[in-house]
Amino acid sequence: MVMSKLNSSSIGAFVNAGVSAMILRVFMSFFLFFGHGWGKLEMVFNGNFQFLDPVGLGPTITLIFAAFAEGICTILVFLGFYTRLAALFIIVNMAGAFLFVHLGNDPFGGMEMALMYLVSFVVIFLLGPGKFAVDSDSRTRV
Repeated sequence: MVMSKLNSSSIGAFVNAGVSAMILRVFMSFFLFFGHGWGKLEMVFNGNFQFLDPVGLGPTITLIFAAFAEGICTILVFLGFYTRLAALFIIVNMAGAFLFVHLGNDPFGGMEMALMYLVSFVVIFLLGPGKFAVDSDSRTRV
């Protein structure tokens, strides 16, 4: 019985998908917030707008967007509030970080974090908030 569950390709045969989505949502948003978002929010609140400008929008706009995505949106994803919309901002930010900052400039070890966050938040966007989310709806919950 256990081996058949381990070999199953059905997501619901081994574990509750809503719990899996919640674990991914909580941990990835926590890591992104404390690893990157908190520092960017501090820079904005302290008035330090010296930042990269990889797409030509200006360092101020780029920093504010990155701080919003990695700071505010990660809190929303952590809580499961407007999860897909917040994840979309994070996806755009991480795609920009991967494509315009890290790709071609860093060895694979330098770009893997941006790529890991990008892929993780794409999965969060697709799965939704999972269980134990502020905007959880039992009809749409995974």
